[in-house]
Amino acid sequence: MNKRQIDNFFKTLNAELQQDAGAILTGAAAGTILGSSRPSMDIDFEIEFKYPGEADWERLESAIRKAIEKTGIYANYAEDIDRWGMITLLDYKKETSLYKKYGKLAVRVLDPAYWSIGKMTRFIDPDIQDMIQVFRKKNTSPLRLATVWGRALKESPRSTALAGFRRQVESFFGSYGKKIWGKSFDPAKVVRQFHKTAGI
Repeated sequence: MNKRQIDNFFKTLNAELQQDAGAILTGAAAGTILGSSRPSMDIDFEIEFKYPGEADWERLESAIRKAIEKTGIYANYAEDIDRWGMITLLDYKKETSLYKKYGKLAVRVLDPAYWSIGKMTRFIDPDIQDMIQVFRKKNTSPLRLATVWGRALKESPRSTALAGFRRQVESFFGSYGKKIWGKSFDPAKVVRQFHKTAGI
């Protein structure tokens, strides 16, 4: 996945849809825009119509199918990406930046800290490598990450996923913190911030 392929997909989708709409990128495609170089051939995004009263979801479904056929890029989409995981994405709609406009379709990308909640929830090696690259590229503050991840843990509904998320955050800072933020990085300090925010 590269920016040219992402652009091609959304140009095609806009041409097929021809309705005022907005998309929020997450997953590997968002990672590509934010600075990751991991290969992937799918695009994950939320989409909403600018004028909900004019929403035509059947037309959208058809437009996405045609965009997939024409570009060879598979797409996963939802009206609400917060429902994709057991850990909440918080107020993610407010934490985006405009990537590009393709005619009537405006595409935004999640802020790195909010984008990483899903990555931290899965915590498989490709997700870890994505986070390392993006946090370096964007100079993402570890204390801000600890605060956002702590809020996500605290505000998520009770489930078996919570204990795993906590362990994975602690492991990430301990195992990869110095690789991202340098030798002076203090994992204990950042983990304390995570615990404090999460109410642990």
